[in-house]
Amino acid sequence: MCGIVGIIGHQDAKEILLKGLEKLEYRGYDSAGIAVQGAEGVVVFKEKGRIAKLRESVDFSMDASAGIGHTRWATHGVPSKVNAHPHQSASQRFTLVHNGVIENYELLKNEYLQDVTFVSETDTEVIVQLLEKQVNKETCVEEAFRKTLQLLHGSYAIALLDNENPGMIYVAKNKSPLLVGVGDNFNVVASDAMAMLQVTNQFIELTDKEMVLVTDESITIKNLNGDIIERKPFTAELDASDIEKGTYPHFMLKEIDEQPLVIRNIIQRYQNEDGEIELSQDIRNAILDSDRVYIIACGTSYHAGLVGKQFIERYTKVPVEVHVASEFSYNMPLLTERPFFIYISQSGETADSRAVLVQTNAMGYKALTITNVPGSTLSREASYTLPLHAGPEIAVASTKAYTAQLAVLAILAIDIAKAKGLSVDFDLIQELGLVANAMEVLCGEKEEMENIASEYLATTRNAFFIGRGVDFYVGLEGALKLKEISYIQAEGFAGGELKHGTIALIENGTPVIALATQEHVNLGIRGNVKEVVARGANPCIISMKGLEMQGDRFVVPSVHEAFAPLVSVIPLQLISYYAALHRECDVDKPRNLAKSVTVE
Repeated sequence: MCGIVGIIGHQDAKEILLKGLEKLEYRGYDSAGIAVQGAEGVVVFKEKGRIAKLRESVDFSMDASAGIGHTRWATHGVPSKVNAHPHQSASQRFTLVHNGVIENYELLKNEYLQDVTFVSETDTEVIVQLLEKQVNKETCVEEAFRKTLQLLHGSYAIALLDNENPGMIYVAKNKSPLLVGVGDNFNVVASDAMAMLQVTNQFIELTDKEMVLVTDESITIKNLNGDIIERKPFTAELDASDIEKGTYPHFMLKEIDEQPLVIRNIIQRYQNEDGEIELSQDIRNAILDSDRVYIIACGTSYHAGLVGKQFIERYTKVPVEVHVASEFSYNMPLLTERPFFIYISQSGETADSRAVLVQTNAMGYKALTITNVPGSTLSREASYTLPLHAGPEIAVASTKAYTAQLAVLAILAIDIAKAKGLSVDFDLIQELGLVANAMEVLCGEKEEMENIASEYLATTRNAFFIGRGVDFYVGLEGALKLKEISYIQAEGFAGGELKHGTIALIENGTPVIALATQEHVNLGIRGNVKEVVARGANPCIISMKGLEMQGDRFVVPSVHEAFAPLVSVIPLQLISYYAALHRECDVDKPRNLAKSVTVE
């Protein structure tokens, strides 16, 4: 899952497909494939690994004027050539690529496909086998495709070839991004416009539950009832920032949606040849030689540092302090004998953090920068760097950089724990993969998040976020997101601290968003909710599956509780986004704020 390309009517189909996949490779894929259609029918090429390896396996001598391609990050089934897309039906008549997750694939398999021998472990193969079953009932391909789509529950972006109808690509979308590009006697399909800017800058955006019939001369969009929908193409400007935004109305929304891809990319980037997470020995030795870790950061990065403290202390048994950079530089605390500093910064140019780095460098202490910009000042001037690999983040309100910071801090903690011979009660790669899947589900819940924003935040002047343990830290980040872009006066508090003063601010109807993702404090935070309800608050409880109770407003998918902050923050980001939209605020460029804070 991750990136789709397709083209019909162009004589250089193979090269265009490969170049399109290369444009998407920064997202971090574990396998890739293309299917091309020529005089001899559909031929599939796919490989485990990078696009370069796929390119080596493609037969460039064959003629092909149509094809589809895909890059995958494994969810259902291990990374392998067999599980790589495209997938074919039992007779090999149909060939399909798919992004997304089919939630009911096992039910469909058991109900409709018990007599089919499956080749792969993927949920995707269920779609193409189910389609062939529908066609075998003497239904035309278009009708069979529509009926198949109506059976699917989950997210999908699909491109399909029919060996008996070489002049058509069948396309469909629900929740996963997909565009159709308009060419001169050819047309294209792509998950992202930049993948096909090599041949066209004219694209048609698809909306959920639409299917498209694409030929070299026509593009026919229909809903799942079969009604034709007219939609004009837009021009993808060549300005780099616009290309990054694609068809999204705001960078922030796009960057929220990119978070599952970012987590998968981080896993891939920090794996060694044996498929194990591994950091450099120099970083490991520096931390092992220290007696305390000091995390220095600002704003969202500071909130990530608070969660990172939990990761490091829980799994490495090394004490950690987290400090706001602007305070630390003017009021440095008494340091231990062998301190190690971690600087967290999205841009790597944060002036307050650099002021501290200059001081600690002068004192001779080793430092690590965790940043999204490896060549930045903080990266260059620190002893070591761990890149976030999140891709450009344009919106001022950080989203994907925050969750990337949490993921990298978790990787750091587990790497040090293993180096110390300490036990860890989970497989890190597996758990981060589950986190990415949960994020993907949550990114598909935009309508519900908009409903929550409208219900609780459309007209309020202030709001409170409460939690205990790491939920408190996530609440701080949720409050920051809301105040940054909607200008609602929002504050995050530890649930138990409300009665020590803050509860005096609770009035009739005051929104209180409570997080409940930690079992050991679940009852405690619910008691705090009762306290504010008794004073007239309007509570919105966001809990984790397995801990939910009657009256909870939203339940996030279950993950290992250590990684709950990476998942529970997604609803808070989306709620803030929609609250800002309802108030007609400038989401990407909130007043008085800048993306990179280069002054102290």
